Amino acid sequence: MREASFIKRNKDKWVKFENALLSNTPISPLELGDLYVEITDHLSYAQTFYPNSQTHIYLNQLASKSHQKIYKTKKESKGRFIKFYTHEFPAMFYQYLPQLGIAFLIFLVFSIIGAYSAATDAAFVRAILGDAYVNMTLANIEKGDPMAVYKQMQQMDMFLGITINNIRVALTAFSYGILLGVGTFYILMQNAIMLGSFQYFFYDQGLLWESARTIWVHGTIEISVIIVAGCAGIVLGNSLLFPGTYSRLTSLKRGVKAGLKILISTIPFFIIAGFLEGFVTRITDFPDFFNISIIIVSLGVIVFYYVIYPFQIHKKSN
Repeated sequence: MREASFIKRNKDKWVKFENALLSNTPISPLELGDLYVEITDHLSYAQTFYPNSQTHIYLNQLASKSHQKIYKTKKESKGRFIKFYTHEFPAMFYQYLPQLGIAFLIFLVFSIIGAYSAATDAAFVRAILGDAYVNMTLANIEKGDPMAVYKQMQQMDMFLGITINNIRVALTAFSYGILLGVGTFYILMQNAIMLGSFQYFFYDQGLLWESARTIWVHGTIEISVIIVAGCAGIVLGNSLLFPGTYSRLTSLKRGVKAGLKILISTIPFFIIAGFLEGFVTRITDFPDFFNISIIIVSLGVIVFYYVIYPFQIHKKSN
């Protein structure tokens, strides 16, 4: 591309960015960061093709000014942690609700496939869950305590182990999005089939209600945020597949940044799910009302935070 054409195509963006830097109007670190990524992308291009030009000098100065302002803004910000969860993330996540819907549908469809496969093939459950787990659970059922698997470890050890494992699964679901979303699809499919076959196994033993009232105490949040992590992976994959008006590299940077924010949002929920599994799920003689209340409240919190609240934030900003 000729330098004149490069300038003509991007001049308005540069002027807008420069005006934003010089303006006294407060600008969020998120907005400055997005602008900075785009300007540095243009700078890299100019450095390659017009290394001794005034365009390269101008963009280099602009990038330096923006870096200083971003650093200064971040340094002065207070309560960033709280602001991220209460405003910044929900405001950003609104645009990714379609990807969340896709992740949910993938998980739902393959959960049904898992249950159907378990119903039509007697060996399927053992193939998915493993002989050791199935045999252990059958032995626990004979002893009259089908949920005894949740009582084998010490509470704190179970809490830490489950929380770390769930975060690992979420990180895998996100990072595999780099494989054009196919890796994320596989992780969602794998976990969904496992859940479907798992629930059918207990149904086949006449223990569907007993398993549901126990497992979903922690599973409501755990499964929900795995789906959210899948959403993060889809966002990452889409940034490569559909860069839009951005260069593919710029789009990828934006996708990684957005996906990481989605992933970070799940960490407190994984901690809560791990706590419930380590300390509450093991108490299988709680009355049904207690367990159902936890499940309903957990589902309500997830739906509100990831669906309703982003809508509310978006509506207020318009």
